[in-house]
Amino acid sequence: MPSGELDTERAYVDTLYARLDALREEAQQQLELVRRSNPGGTHQNRSERDAFARIYEDRVLQLRQIDERLAFGRLEMKSDGAEPVLHYIGRIGLRDEEQKPLLLDWRVPQARAFYQATAATPLGARARRHLQSQGREIVRIDDEIFDPDLLDGDVSGLQGEAALMATLTAQRTGRMSDIVATIQAEQDAIIRSELGGTLVVQGGPGTGKTAVALHRAAYLLYSHRDRLAASGVLIVGPSRSFLQYIEAVLPSLGETGVVLASVGQLFPGMDVSAEDAPEVAALKGSLEMAQLLGRAVRSRQVVPTEPQVLDINGELLTVPPQLIHAAMQRAWETKKPHNVARVTFNKAAISALSRLLADQLRSHGNTIEDSDQAWLREDLRTSHDVKVALNTAWLPLTPQKLLQDLYARPQWLASLTPRWTAEQRALLLRGRDADFTVSDVALLDEAAELLGESDDLADAHKSERKQQRKRDIENAEQAIRNMGVEGLVDAATLAEGFEAAVERGTTAEIAAADREWAYGHVVVDEAQELSPMQWRLLMRRNPLKSFTIVGDVAQASAAAGTTSWEGALRPHVGDNWRLEELTVNYRTPAQISEVAESMAIAHGVTITRSRAVRASEWPVEIVRATQLAAAVADAVAAEREADAPGTVAVIASESLLPGIHPTLVERFGSHVGRGAAGLSRAIAVLSPQEAKGLEFDAVIVVEPQAIVDEIPRGAAALYVAMTRPTQRLTLVTSGTLPAGIE
Repeated sequence: MPSGELDTERAYVDTLYARLDALREEAQQQLELVRRSNPGGTHQNRSERDAFARIYEDRVLQLRQIDERLAFGRLEMKSDGAEPVLHYIGRIGLRDEEQKPLLLDWRVPQARAFYQATAATPLGARARRHLQSQGREIVRIDDEIFDPDLLDGDVSGLQGEAALMATLTAQRTGRMSDIVATIQAEQDAIIRSELGGTLVVQGGPGTGKTAVALHRAAYLLYSHRDRLAASGVLIVGPSRSFLQYIEAVLPSLGETGVVLASVGQLFPGMDVSAEDAPEVAALKGSLEMAQLLGRAVRSRQVVPTEPQVLDINGELLTVPPQLIHAAMQRAWETKKPHNVARVTFNKAAISALSRLLADQLRSHGNTIEDSDQAWLREDLRTSHDVKVALNTAWLPLTPQKLLQDLYARPQWLASLTPRWTAEQRALLLRGRDADFTVSDVALLDEAAELLGESDDLADAHKSERKQQRKRDIENAEQAIRNMGVEGLVDAATLAEGFEAAVERGTTAEIAAADREWAYGHVVVDEAQELSPMQWRLLMRRNPLKSFTIVGDVAQASAAAGTTSWEGALRPHVGDNWRLEELTVNYRTPAQISEVAESMAIAHGVTITRSRAVRASEWPVEIVRATQLAAAVADAVAAEREADAPGTVAVIASESLLPGIHPTLVERFGSHVGRGAAGLSRAIAVLSPQEAKGLEFDAVIVVEPQAIVDEIPRGAAALYVAMTRPTQRLTLVTSGTLPAGIE
């Protein structure tokens, strides 16, 4: 490629960075100006100031996140004029001071040809250019020519896949990088597909499922901002380590307003990572638990078997069981959750008790008028005996207490599960003070659905929030008219920045704290690991059933995970889901994927075959050792010597990690990190579950046969572990290797 072309591109990109810097400075100045302004004494004036401050804060944050690889492509489009029409493609859109486009956001329709044009279907493009950069400087350009007239006999430097290959062979950093510069056609079609309905993206290891899911989230937020800005997007990953791995991708694409959560964080106030034993997780994840919880809640609504004598200010009142049953019947007819229906029960019971008390007082010669009913009801409400009787019949419950009681009271559990075996019940029994696990989160959510709000005040707060939201939108509409910015910002977005009577956070913060929040879209990664109970939880988070679900059923290793998308989704969405498949393996070198696939097939794992786009120079290495920990440390040392800046993962079953981790720390010190902490270190020590969705330059799998033997669906877990490397794979064993490897 002539050096003049490179100089031209460098000069143009320099102008883009100059414009980016100017916009950053302008947004910062606008923010400071708004902060210094005196809004006056009215709530609306303060709301206007705070709302516009929030907009400028978001803009400053967005512009700061965008720097490296600001522009990564150029399209030369067909034109009727003498000069070619050039579209530069980048992470965000930029315009000059006269509002003429300088850089197209990769998500706009005009950028589609950059990802999907081919020689057979150029989509109006004559040529596509990839711009490779280091920092802010363009270091290489690669062209793909679709119009033969542009070749003019010169085909030098036309290496269209160079940008992709450079990305694939680049060293890993412990954080996922975006693929926006190298999205391939089959990936782009999925990213830009319609918002509605449930989309399943199936693909083998290394096919880019996670990258596609995250870029689809960014695309949907950009293309459907009116709908999604207020309701938000929820992205669910399998573990904390996975979330730490991906957390920088969306901000680098200009999006910061999403909720990232592991399955252990999907109930407000919960952030758990402890896993149950496989057989316990399988039981807790089954739909049997939904039925059990329903029976447990109903069993806490108890009709007395005998009449009760209650003391109301010295008056002894005999209450027949039928009175309590009739009040319960009124509550059951509402079909509301336990705690919400309890309000109806209490009102009905107090009314019936007041009539009974009035009749008894009259029988004693007292004169009781209808107007006296109010103080009779107050006497009943404040009576200790009445409180005990009503709470005994219909006790307010929290999800946490319901679950703790269920696990800690074997006789109650036995009464609720007459058809279970003693072995099944034993799986659930534990102390009341035992910590909750990841599997419990879905059960807590199910219990919350059955119970409803336990605090009457919470309903009042929720009503107040709705009223405040209405007032904020009305204020926002007025503010937009006052400031003359119609069309530049919508009222709902502006209202998100208003400071109401109580301090509020961003949409993402509010949504994460509200169990009943309905998200506009939900993205689920490694979805094959979800249990039926976890699917029920997620479906409640999005009543519209607008989902992007990515995974590979061949990699399901969780005891309660799924091996069929139809089996997982049909109970929730029927036939209203569509399947897209990714068929190209961009991560794993061919020689590694061949060994991993051979092992999986030998163990009966149904895999989604994919085509590896490259091979590396390193074959799969097998190390046999008598001293396992020492051999693993030696293998890590060899990897560090071969590729000092690269990342290394040591993956082993949970039983072996306590013996391996201390040896590695002793030898390599602070370079070693366990679990999620390892993603910021050169050497990460992980279980197969923690390694899901991640990638490293080199991977050392310890005792592959132990993974197969000790983990439910162990061959699938080993398949996951073996397909994490982008360059090199080493298997360390002190015994035999699983079938299909040798």
